[in-house]
Amino acid sequence: MKLALGPNLYYWSQDKQQEFYSAIATSPVDIVYLGETVCSRRHLIRLPDWLELAQKLTDAGKEVVLSTQTLIESESDLKTLRRITNNKTFRVEANDMGAARLLNEQGIPFVAGQTLNVYNPSTLNLMAKLGAMRWVIPMEMSRVALMPMQAARPEGLETEVFSYGRMPLAFSARCFTARHYNLPKDDCQFRCIDHADGLTLNTREGEAFLVLNGIQTQSAKVNNLLGEVWELQKAGVDILRISPQAFHTPRMVQLFRDTMDEKITPQKALRTMQKLMPESACDGYWHGKPGLDRLYADSMTD
Repeated sequence: MKLALGPNLYYWSQDKQQEFYSAIATSPVDIVYLGETVCSRRHLIRLPDWLELAQKLTDAGKEVVLSTQTLIESESDLKTLRRITNNKTFRVEANDMGAARLLNEQGIPFVAGQTLNVYNPSTLNLMAKLGAMRWVIPMEMSRVALMPMQAARPEGLETEVFSYGRMPLAFSARCFTARHYNLPKDDCQFRCIDHADGLTLNTREGEAFLVLNGIQTQSAKVNNLLGEVWELQKAGVDILRISPQAFHTPRMVQLFRDTMDEKITPQKALRTMQKLMPESACDGYWHGKPGLDRLYADSMTD
């Protein structure tokens, strides 16, 4: 199996982004997804900057994929989308059907992103006919639901699973971070940048429940399938995706790699991770349970 680093879902300063990807260039990750997938108002790094960074990571031996924005809302968003799909150098992850159509018209193989909601073999075959060479399974898909998809998977189509990170749950035209500060979306003052791992929303009992990330809503708990690495491999999964967090991402990548290479047990790796995650772990969706449940026992002995 390969390791992929998903697109950064948060809004960081340019210096922090550059420092982050410099560390990723020397990490044992095979594939790096780049680009703004959440909000086009996040403008500190623009497409030319992403392309420059993509070339540097390619020179470092990484496979680079440019990820498109999930919710297209304006003509300027469409212009950026067209520039990405026409880049001619780097593979593209299509996160809406408009991107998939543009890539299909050019005959360019692409990654079918998680937000395309591929839930059945017929849709999976349609994606392959459009030109998908890889698909990312929906967040809610369980191992049991994945098996018939794998059995019907067209030859040569890779399967990727979101294996670490806060779960992206929903997108909206409304910016919830701006709303939290009583600001209109068009004058949000870019408050997302104050929350490097998103803005945690607690229940009345004080329990972390959701994370506000601009127009995106995430889980507060961290989806972590490190304990299921061998099960994922048996299920025919080709790639495990790690979603960037503000701190310790290279360490998380290394722990996944060491576990996959059998240099460390999943149990020992998970105990190390407990100190590095922004919130407690969950893995319910993979087991067909509520997403915030934790089924894999972190405390299992080696």
